Amino acid sequence: MAGRFEILQDNDEMYRFRLTAADGTVVAESPTFRHLEGVIAGINAVRENAATGLVVDRSTAARKAA
Repeated sequence: MAGRFEILQDNDEMYRFRLTAADGTVVAESPTFRHLEGVIAGINAVRENAATGLVVDRSTAARKAA
């Protein structure tokens, strides 16, 4: 089973989304959006960019190796 995006509405009527793995682990959570359309646009942006995104290692181990 694939992960899923969950759309949530906070008490102050702001929206956000959460990306969860197949086992229910939260992988990422978005900032809040005023409108549902913004949440949907954010989900679409993550879907489009995640598959082609570069991995940039900015950890301490990477700096020591350079």
